[in-house]
Amino acid sequence: QLQFVESGGGLVQPGGSLRLSCAVSASTKDHYDLGWYRRAPGKEREGVSCISTKDGSTYYAESVKGRFTISRDAATNTVYLQMDSLKPEDTALYYCAADLFPPSVRAMCVIGGYDYWGQGTQVTVSS
Repeated sequence: QLQFVESGGGLVQPGGSLRLSCAVSASTKDHYDLGWYRRAPGKEREGVSCISTKDGSTYYAESVKGRFTISRDAATNTVYLQMDSLKPEDTALYYCAADLFPPSVRAMCVIGGYDYWGQGTQVTVSS
């Protein structure tokens, strides 16, 4: 079982930055990878970025590549999403998620077969 505590969302102007945090509590010894996905009104769910807990490899959706950075503090099992140069189209509810035994971080983000996810944190980019 995994549980998440997300924080860091809010209202920011276009071009601004936000940092999302997700503290993960895991009672399982199974391998899992972590990531963030988002859901905006009227749009499909999108895997934003994922990171391997095994080797730290990462994946980014094309829509955020070069602007967002995912990282993980293994000591505290906290995953972060640094979001820079934010655009109005980044407005969404952002969820921290985990995938047990994923084929790859790319597969986790693209296929979206999440096994656990948090309650979500709202990010609004508006002037």
